[in-house]
Amino acid sequence: MAPAGKVYGFHREGNDWFCSAALPSDITIIVESINFHLHKFPLVSKCGKIADKCEESPSSEGRTFTLELDDFPGGPDSFLVAAKFCYGVRVELTPRNIVTVYCAADFLQMTDEYGEGNLLSKSESYFHKNVLRNWKDSILALQSSEAVTSYAEKLQIVSKCLNALSMMVCTDPSLFGWPMMMYGSLQSPGGSILWNGINTGARIRSSESDWWFEDISYLSVGVFERLIRTMESRGVRSENLAGAIMHYARKYLPGLGRWQGVQSGKTRTVASFSLTPVIVDQRVLLESIVNLLPDKKGRSFCRFLLGLLRVTFILDVNSTCRDALERRIGMQLELATLDSLLIPTYSDSDTLYDSDCIERIVHYFVSLESKASPFSPASFELETSPSAGPLTKVAKLIDAYIAEVASDVNLKPRKICSLAEALPDTSRVLHDGLYRAVDIYLKAHPWLSDKDKEELCNVIDYQRLSIDACAHASQNERLPLRVVLQVLFFEQMQLRTALAGCLNVLDTESAAAGPVYAPSNMAGQIVQRDGWVAVVRENQVLKVDMEKMRSRVGELEEEFSKIKQEMRKVAKSHSSLSSPRLVARKIGCKLLPRPSDAQPDHAESSGPTARKSVEQAQPSRHFRHRKSSSLV
Repeated sequence: MAPAGKVYGFHREGNDWFCSAALPSDITIIVESINFHLHKFPLVSKCGKIADKCEESPSSEGRTFTLELDDFPGGPDSFLVAAKFCYGVRVELTPRNIVTVYCAADFLQMTDEYGEGNLLSKSESYFHKNVLRNWKDSILALQSSEAVTSYAEKLQIVSKCLNALSMMVCTDPSLFGWPMMMYGSLQSPGGSILWNGINTGARIRSSESDWWFEDISYLSVGVFERLIRTMESRGVRSENLAGAIMHYARKYLPGLGRWQGVQSGKTRTVASFSLTPVIVDQRVLLESIVNLLPDKKGRSFCRFLLGLLRVTFILDVNSTCRDALERRIGMQLELATLDSLLIPTYSDSDTLYDSDCIERIVHYFVSLESKASPFSPASFELETSPSAGPLTKVAKLIDAYIAEVASDVNLKPRKICSLAEALPDTSRVLHDGLYRAVDIYLKAHPWLSDKDKEELCNVIDYQRLSIDACAHASQNERLPLRVVLQVLFFEQMQLRTALAGCLNVLDTESAAAGPVYAPSNMAGQIVQRDGWVAVVRENQVLKVDMEKMRSRVGELEEEFSKIKQEMRKVAKSHSSLSSPRLVARKIGCKLLPRPSDAQPDHAESSGPTARKSVEQAQPSRHFRHRKSSSLV
């Protein structure tokens, strides 16, 4: 029998719910330690599960039947809604409770078999006609399905919501006036949403492709991942998917939302005002984000990947996730910037920056580039290689990175060498950047031994230094002596090549119809820099001056040989010289008069000595003239 008298409603006393009826309760339903004191007839007439339990239990007249429902979907709140519906109390279905009520009605088997228009059919109708046609309500339904995941999956509630959201994202919002249909015709002429005729000031961002990013960021990690997969299968553009993933990651991962405050002032969708932020496990989120990211290239995307890599070190994520990120970064390393590569060391290492990570990324980049453009005669030359552009950009980037980290006093010279040698020789046209990095390292590490300095300097190809770099290196006191000599040697070779190119250019211009000669690149740079016309003219003037000097030296040598022969003749004819003045007159020399003749012995003895010194001095002068002429 139905309970006699009028039903006034339900009230709670501690952990017990009571129905305001004239008859005492004859059945007690226990849901998560909450006792519902109810009546059998209204429950059995609507709930197939409770009816079966009552039939299975032995009849006990005058005693209250107790039934405990384990793992009830939605807990006491959803059972209260079902109980009210059994008693004929009007219940309100909302996007927040529809999923739990739907699952509770299915659990209690409240089908039309136990009464037309039962709770299960009403919940199903409301879900399909209202929730699945509304963007905001679908988001709310997905959020509430977290509490009843297994039951929602059984009823395909989650998959239906995901498909509905994917279809709404794929649909052009301005095509059919959507998402205005979410609010009917409640829209002001200015585009603002009206609620009960009142302008709310909120606007629907139907003209922007990212209007849905903020709304789906309120979903849990698992549901968000499934939604992205569903959108991908529906054909949503990879750029939009990447933007949604980046927005979600920046919202919940540390270090990625530094710019979030700038965007907080942008217009938000109406759904975001009523959604509750979720609590996520950052490690699980990071692993899911790495698996979700599409194969995309771009400067901002590469910067985002490097930010994720930095977070992996902060959160100490597993090596599999880290390696996947490093490979993705290696695919587009040429798009990276120097500041994004400066990843601090979060381990026990003494160095400031994690250079091992950058070295692994460079190796991934080189391996991918070698697979993309295998060796061939056409790709051997740097100018014709299809990978010359990315390789050159990465070489400049890595040289700048080495220069930036070189001032770290704890950085070992072997690490500098390994970073520099990670790229092939063809990647660097000039070694100026590498020389600058090495010079900074030597300046920051003055205590290095000569052996370590030479080993460090071996990474530089001094033939690929520019003229300015050669000039600096030749005067660099921090470089080992052997290195300075190499720099001077190659600098002379470059100058000779440049002068040879200049002379060949002059010969080509003077010929009326001769083959055109193109100097080498290095020669052309030097000629263009210093002015080849002036250099050639000065060289010709120098040659003329050198010829005149050579002829003058020859004349002096002949005169000196004649004087020497005359002196030998005089020495043979006079075995003992009475006075050196006779010899002087013979050879045409004039001596100063002596102040006194009181010291003849001294004067006589000084004569041969003077003559001997003259003979020794003259050959040395002769030798210097010959040496200078031979050098010329």
